[in-house]
Amino acid sequence: MPRAEPETLEPVTEDDFVALAGFRLALRRFLSFSETAVSSEGVTTQQYQAMLAIRAHRKQELSVKDLAGELMLKPNGAVQLVDRLEAIGMVRRRAAPADRRSVLISLTALGNRVIAVLAAEHLAELARQRPLLAESLRHLKSIAR
Repeated sequence: MPRAEPETLEPVTEDDFVALAGFRLALRRFLSFSETAVSSEGVTTQQYQAMLAIRAHRKQELSVKDLAGELMLKPNGAVQLVDRLEAIGMVRRRAAPADRRSVLISLTALGNRVIAVLAAEHLAELARQRPLLAESLRHLKSIAR
């Protein structure tokens, strides 16, 4: 059942619809590209996101709990994801020095090579989608004001 329209929302203009559609189109194109790119490297999009979160972290390692938070997963889901990444040689685990009950996850040499290739490809694709994204975001920013 559709939600009732709250009275506090501004009316949606034709330009708003165009901006939202353009933004979603750019996102769909990017996500479609991403699925193809990551599968060519032998990982899933969720595994890529996990590897990206680990690589982007200041210390280039995350606890399973923090990884679960980054990916909006339950801890047991994050453990299963790490198990799969470890099985294909992308990550390694080690006990946290401060709390031996906590496990830290970092990328292996293979994981670092794969994430470097995928990150470069993803940045290039974002550059290709930039005109559509930029125009859509510019309009959406004006709505927020």
